[in-house]
Amino acid sequence: MIERFYLKEFLTFKEADLEFHPGLVVFTGPSGSGKSILMRSILASVGLDNVEAQICESSVSWKIDEEYYGLQNEPVNIFRHVKKEKTRYFINNQSTSKSSMESISSTYLRHLSLKDYSDFEPSAILKIIDERISERTPQYATILENHRSKFSEFKILSDELRSIEEKEKHLAELKEFALYEIGKIDAIKPRIGEDEELNLIKKQLSKKEKIETAIAQAQGIFSYESNVSSVLGLLEIDSAFFDDTMNELRSVLESSLERMEELEEVSVESVLDRIEQISELKRRYGSIEEALAYRDQKASELESYETIEHSKNDLIKQISSLKATLDTGAKELSLKRHAILGETLEKLNSYLGMLYLREATLELEACELNATGYDKAVLGLSGTKLDKLSSGEFNRLRLALLALGVESMQSGGGVLMLDEIDANLSGEESMSVAKVLRHLSSRYQIFVISHQPQLTSMGQQHFLIYKDDESRVRELNDNERVEEIARIISGESVSDEARGFARDLFERARGL
Repeated sequence: MIERFYLKEFLTFKEADLEFHPGLVVFTGPSGSGKSILMRSILASVGLDNVEAQICESSVSWKIDEEYYGLQNEPVNIFRHVKKEKTRYFINNQSTSKSSMESISSTYLRHLSLKDYSDFEPSAILKIIDERISERTPQYATILENHRSKFSEFKILSDELRSIEEKEKHLAELKEFALYEIGKIDAIKPRIGEDEELNLIKKQLSKKEKIETAIAQAQGIFSYESNVSSVLGLLEIDSAFFDDTMNELRSVLESSLERMEELEEVSVESVLDRIEQISELKRRYGSIEEALAYRDQKASELESYETIEHSKNDLIKQISSLKATLDTGAKELSLKRHAILGETLEKLNSYLGMLYLREATLELEACELNATGYDKAVLGLSGTKLDKLSSGEFNRLRLALLALGVESMQSGGGVLMLDEIDANLSGEESMSVAKVLRHLSSRYQIFVISHQPQLTSMGQQHFLIYKDDESRVRELNDNERVEEIARIISGESVSDEARGFARDLFERARGL
């Protein structure tokens, strides 16, 4: 449950500090006083809404999976969001993410807005049935989870098989394309570093005559070599350094002349053509290395095309084995669901009877295999389509489903938040809603905004939201509660008759 809530600086609220009790907690007040703002702020304090409050904080009795979330439990866990330059989230003063806070809170708290149709979805109805079975047969949850896991694997393999089958349709084209791409690169046969070599040859060819002339002139230096050696001898200087230098120079010039002779055999046109081929390859692939990598990729793809039939056969065997396992598990799930279906419908109709609604129909139809088996839960209300229900019928049917679902909700701290669940109902219908909520509040803490005296009188804790220069909230005592119920009945000018009716409602609710 939520034990305490603190709010600071949000829209019309400057500050609110509230302590909550177990059971049915009712918020009332004139229109525009800030009831929905307060409800949103409570949700935001535990990560289930986005508001721009400076501080939203709730103290809760919920237990946190310490290993999974990396957070430490306290006797009372404090959830807080703080807004300065940006919004930050904390649990017990430990920084956390909004998604983690939301994940923890959603295990314990459900919020139903007036426009929420999700409870009527076949998946939601089936979930209620599954939770009722799991509550009595804990191993059922393991069977269901195992089925989900196997189905996930089945879907991955089936998608892979479809991909292979799609490839098979175009296998000839894919092979032809891979061979074509490989052939284009193999026709050029590029070598890593070849582009630098070709550019060097091109540069040398362009200067060949100048280099040859310069070498011929430079070779004249060797005619003075003996003279220099004689001078060094007369000067009694070791000539080894000079001899080494001249030998190195002679080697350089001779190798350069040999290179020039080799270039005699090189065709300038063939060099330029090769440079153009390599340049085109680089323009297409980025570099010689990338071209060769692409060629290897296509070769690998070509190899995979050759082995695709073998992969396909293996997949078919795996899928067939998984399908058999899933069929067995789905039939077991279906048997258990059908076994409890009548009892579930009877329980649902008991709530509907309390709410002055016609009996419902609940069936399990066969559907395509999915993560929950072969069953599709279909809900009806005496043949009336759900989209044809009045808003009052809609809300009461949803409340009956909520009552069913909440019986299997995690106990020891479950919270329901309902925004004007009794809107557009007659007095009798509103009282039926109030009684169902009061019944549920014996196990769960329920927060509700109400504009009806019946539900308001049933509250085990009553807060009034009102507005002067700002929105304010305070808990009412018994006499104040009677006065507020009377205001709801007759408006701002409260009559003695309204007070009498309000006290009668209040006393009867206390007697429950």
